[in-house]
Amino acid sequence: MKKNPSDTSSKPSVQVLERMFTLIDVLASREEAISLKEISEKTGLHPSTTHRILNDLTIGRFVDRPESGSYRLGMRLLELGNLVKARLSVRDASLAPMRQLHKLIQQPVNLSVRQGDEIVYIERAYSERSGMQVVRAIGGRAPLHLTSTGKLFLAADDPQRVRSYATRTGLAGHTRNSITQLPVLERELGKARQYGIARDNEELELGVRCMAAGIFDDQGQLVAGLSISAPADRLDDGWLPKLQSTADEISQALGYANGRRTALAQAEDK
Repeated sequence: MKKNPSDTSSKPSVQVLERMFTLIDVLASREEAISLKEISEKTGLHPSTTHRILNDLTIGRFVDRPESGSYRLGMRLLELGNLVKARLSVRDASLAPMRQLHKLIQQPVNLSVRQGDEIVYIERAYSERSGMQVVRAIGGRAPLHLTSTGKLFLAADDPQRVRSYATRTGLAGHTRNSITQLPVLERELGKARQYGIARDNEELELGVRCMAAGIFDDQGQLVAGLSISAPADRLDDGWLPKLQSTADEISQALGYANGRRTALAQAEDK
C-alpha cells in the first residue's frame, strides 16, 4: 500500500482503520466526487477492497455516493465536526501554545478578543519569578486603535467601518505616541494587512511596546489576537516568527486551513 505523505510514525493497530483513514484523506483532497478507480490508484488499495470499505462508510453516512462509481465526503463528518467545533474555545486552544511561547521568549504573552470598540484581555502567560514584565490584567480593556491586537481587528474591517469607529471614538490618545489622526491610522492598518502583524509603539502606555498576530477560525475569520508586551527597549523583532507560528498553531486547532484567504486579506481588497 502506498504511504500518504501526511502519514506519521503512529498508525492504527487495526489495518482496516488505517485503510479507512487513507480513503477519507483522499476524498478530502478534492471538492468534487472521485471515481472508484482514481481512489484505488491514489491509495494503492485493490478496487474490491476500496469498494467494500467505501460502501461501509456510505452506510454510516461518512461518505456519499452521488452517482454509481463515484464518492465524496458525507454529511456525517460535518455533523461530527460541528460538535467538535462547539466544544472548542479560543482560550482552551491557546493556553498550551501561549505557555510554550512564553518559555521561549521569557516575556508575557496575551490573548485578547474584540468587544465593540475595545479589546478585552482573556488570558495571559507569564512568570511571577521573572524580572521586569508588562503583565496585562485578565478582563482589562483598551481602545482598538491604541493596541496591536486592536489594530488587527480594525484592519479586518472595511474602510467605512474604520471611519465610523474613528467618528465614534474620536481616536482619543493616551500618550504622545498615540495615533489620533485617521489618515495615520489608515496607513498603520495597511501595514497590518500587508504583513499580518500589528504593533503598539508606546501608544497605550509609555515605555511599553507590543506586537500581535491574528488567530483565525475555521471560516478564516479573525477571532482573537496573540500579543507580546515588553518594556520598549526589550521588544525584539526576532520574536516575530515565533509569535506568528504560535498564532498559526492556535488557528489550526480551531479548524483554520492554511491557504484560505483571511479577513485581513479580504479587507485589503475592499
